Amino acid sequence: MSKKDIDETNVVSVDGEKVKKNYKKLKYGSMFYTIIILVVAIVVVLNFMVGVAAKRSPIKIDITPDNRYELSDVSIDAVKALEKDVEITVTCQRDYFESLGNYYSNMYAQYYGVPAEVPYEMIPELLDKYSIYAEQGKGSINVKYVDMDKDPDLVNKYKENYSGDIQRGNIIVSCGDRVRVLGESDVMNMLTADQTAMQSQQLIFKFTGESLLTSAITGVTDAHPVKVAFANKMNGSALYDEQNFGDAADTFKTELLGKNGYECVDFDVALDDLKADEYDMIVLFAPTVDFTENIIQKLSDFLYNDGKYDRNMVYVPDFSKTNLPNIEEFLADWSLKVENNILVDEKNAIATATTIILSVSDSEAVGTLPNDKLPIVSPYTRELTQLKKNNEDVVKEVLKSSEESFTADIVDADAAQGEKGSRSAVLLSQKLRSEQLNTYTSSLLLIGSPYMFDRTVIQQNSTYNNANVLLNTINTMTGKENSVVVPDKNLQQSYITTTTKQAKNIQIIVVWIIPCIIALVGVFVLLRRRNK
Repeated sequence: MSKKDIDETNVVSVDGEKVKKNYKKLKYGSMFYTIIILVVAIVVVLNFMVGVAAKRSPIKIDITPDNRYELSDVSIDAVKALEKDVEITVTCQRDYFESLGNYYSNMYAQYYGVPAEVPYEMIPELLDKYSIYAEQGKGSINVKYVDMDKDPDLVNKYKENYSGDIQRGNIIVSCGDRVRVLGESDVMNMLTADQTAMQSQQLIFKFTGESLLTSAITGVTDAHPVKVAFANKMNGSALYDEQNFGDAADTFKTELLGKNGYECVDFDVALDDLKADEYDMIVLFAPTVDFTENIIQKLSDFLYNDGKYDRNMVYVPDFSKTNLPNIEEFLADWSLKVENNILVDEKNAIATATTIILSVSDSEAVGTLPNDKLPIVSPYTRELTQLKKNNEDVVKEVLKSSEESFTADIVDADAAQGEKGSRSAVLLSQKLRSEQLNTYTSSLLLIGSPYMFDRTVIQQNSTYNNANVLLNTINTMTGKENSVVVPDKNLQQSYITTTTKQAKNIQIIVVWIIPCIIALVGVFVLLRRRNK
């Protein structure tokens, strides 16, 4: 073989090795870039899927023992049922609530010597949940945080439909031209401490904010709000005994009706006009004196509504007032009577025999209860009876005492008067008028005890059923559909918490740093394998 042939063979051999090496390089290079493209594609797709899922259901997991960062089922159902778009404007930055919590934590530690976690940061966290769950319905909830100093016009636009002041830290809930503003005191009182527990160097907080927020949302989206004339005056003087019933009357108006979408207006039953085209319902709470014939006529005209009916009344008697002949005659026209005794039950009662436990007689009037096992308590309850009259009134027994109950003297509860047996504690009387295929109804709800609206039993809606039963009954009577009772949260103290800055650092580490480290390790391994 000549030298030329040897050289050509070597060249071919060398070129073959180059081709082989180039093929190997191309093979591993292609795999490398293919894997990179696949990884990027998978990350993009996952990110898109997580984004879509985040709009449909919460991504954050609440591991707190009291489930503080999650909405109740009642609120979730309410926002899922929305058919309108709601705008929630918070007149401060998000971190304002954490600062508020830190301020009160330091205050409790300084003045009471009690370490405390006051988690106002619950508020923005729950606002996020409202927005997320609303996406599962036909409506939406858009939450935004604004700086009033930098963007005053964003707040001024609400003043056309809201006459009150809007300040920093307020929460504005709006839908169209309907606006509700949760002011500074509303926001501050979303978290309240149990004063009794504080005396024993313990802190137990209750969160009522969800009830306020859900009520505001359902209230501004209600197409047919119920406007209530809440009678608290007669000729400028208090209608009821403010010392004994002032707190219960306020709880009825603000906690039960106001927080659940009813628009309550203070009303002087003697001086103010009771116009059927202005009010849907009137509440007469424990009057201490009899009404004049003019007032009685005013009430009758309101309920009659020029023959159109469709108006309602709630009447709650003072448990100790008996000489009210004009009111008695008015109630008799509705086939109702308040007896001059109270109900006593030594077996089905709480604390004392005069604080009896009631049961539901008319499930249709009361409706579905979240927990029908909770007791309905009624202290100092007047016996109510249905009069047999030749009229077309339809009277239903809504709540009743047990078969073990009996009646006692209205002054001396130890003086038994009647035999044992079930008796009426809440009655509903209706007058109906039919016209062709339509039926028009006015209703009078008679409730035997003003203490059924005691603040303790109304607010402790996870212990007693008073709030749910009374609100449901009034909703049924007025035809109001989207009013709900949201249970308050009793918060357990927990000290393993993170600040906003710490949470952001954790987010950066988990979302960016750890994935980048994993990606770099992967690239390093691929390069090592490529160069082998």
